[in-house]
Amino acid sequence: MRIARFAGDDDPQFGVIGDEDGVATIGVLRGDPLYAGLDLSGQKVPLDDVRLLAPVIPRSKVVCVGKNYLRHAAEMGGEVPDEPLIFLKPNTSVIGPGEPILYPGQSSEVHYEGELAVVIGRICREISAADAEKVIFGYTVGNDVTARDLQAKDGQWTRAKGFDTFCPLGPWIETSLDPSDLAVTTMLQGETKQDGRTSDMVFSVPDIVEYVSSFMTLLPGDVILTGTPDGVGPMEVGDTVDVTIEGIGTLTNRVLARG
Repeated sequence: MRIARFAGDDDPQFGVIGDEDGVATIGVLRGDPLYAGLDLSGQKVPLDDVRLLAPVIPRSKVVCVGKNYLRHAAEMGGEVPDEPLIFLKPNTSVIGPGEPILYPGQSSEVHYEGELAVVIGRICREISAADAEKVIFGYTVGNDVTARDLQAKDGQWTRAKGFDTFCPLGPWIETSLDPSDLAVTTMLQGETKQDGRTSDMVFSVPDIVEYVSSFMTLLPGDVILTGTPDGVGPMEVGDTVDVTIEGIGTLTNRVLARG
């Protein structure tokens, strides 16, 4: 099932992506499905008549995993850590499909990083890898946008990863998905830059959920970005970046100068 968050003439709403006589539709839900469940209102709207938003509102945090693909760790000049390398993005960095990534004046080297994103559906702490599936609501596509020059300059990653618009998510949440072996592809200006598979992750999704929840409580709506394959590189103002994950869809954003 695909859950979208969208805006039409009214305030943002949630809905279930469907099909009616060959026309893509959204069955409108009453409330946020993370809290109100899948309560269909009976109303349907054509998908083409609405604007998709970030499919989840992380009220608390976006947790990220660094160097979780062997070849990406190598291209960044480092080895894979013995345990997942964890950092945070602020929830203010989240944007949706079609929204612009704003290139900050403080940086001259902003990179794309296409990633599988995990959406947590239940409050949990010290959950085991075997039980991780029970607390996962679904999966979406993420782009861990990074100011690479600031990452090197600062010696830590908060500013480089934390600018507003530096966490595109979308286009929707897929609730029925096996994340163990999915194609992850990033295209810049129509040219393939990243082409990996989640089976190449050093730490699997269940392992990551177990590790993160061992030291911080995960809340409904929290997002975990699971790391990026090799092939990361710079984006320029005016570029369009497309991140596609098999079984979910494509997240598209354009890079604009920050005003």
